[in-house]
Amino acid sequence: MILKQKNRLKMIKLFKLSLFIAIIISSSLYSQTITVAAASNLKYAMDDIILEFTKETGISVKPIFGASGKLAQQILSGAPYDLFLSADMEFPSKLAQNGFTLTNPKVYAYGTLVLWSANQTPLKGGISELCSKKNLTLAIANPKTAPYGIEAMNALHFYNENNTCNAKIVTAESISQVGSYVTTQAADVGFIAKSVVLSDEMRKIGKWVDINPKAYKAIGQAMVMLKSNSAENHASAKRFFDFMSSPIAQGILKRNGYIVPKP
Repeated sequence: MILKQKNRLKMIKLFKLSLFIAIIISSSLYSQTITVAAASNLKYAMDDIILEFTKETGISVKPIFGASGKLAQQILSGAPYDLFLSADMEFPSKLAQNGFTLTNPKVYAYGTLVLWSANQTPLKGGISELCSKKNLTLAIANPKTAPYGIEAMNALHFYNENNTCNAKIVTAESISQVGSYVTTQAADVGFIAKSVVLSDEMRKIGKWVDINPKAYKAIGQAMVMLKSNSAENHASAKRFFDFMSSPIAQGILKRNGYIVPKP
């Protein structure tokens, strides 16, 4: 009888210990946080994507926004990011070639360019008319680090073959800074991602027009999983990587002005 009671007590203790360990593991997984380096043009779409991802998985996401080129350089210098969502294919491909990624680059969206103004600058005449005005200021993201800046320059060259744009061109660090120049009217017009002007925060500010897609190359935006310092984050990072191609995330991207890849 005494032996049975001892065995029973031992079983209860083992059960409690197992339950305690399970709770600790479950709590650890639930509270896990991954860090995602994302191109500035994604700022508004990412808020909703992260909300839906965390709701579905319980995994928290810390986004770090910046120009794709600067983020790529940070990763090459050892920044402990789990994923990189670029505004182009080139920077993720460079990281993959240098052995910094766990996956090949995968396109999650195609970005589009618009002209945006917060003052009374007429936009209907497009780039050609804007470039004819010497007293006008155009803001463009730095083409050395921002893919949208590269395509903004391509659009300028498309309409001004002789590079005779008379307007003053100011270079911003990123698409986000272009937005700041426009909203503060430090620049009359900005070349900016359509996702910015469609966001809840910006949609009521000023006016915008699409830039002819023939004037620039399609802006394929790719993502990669990274060999971060935190190996235990790889499973969670993979879930976010896959979630970006889910109907939920793709729907959010479409609502924010992106063209999504065909399934």
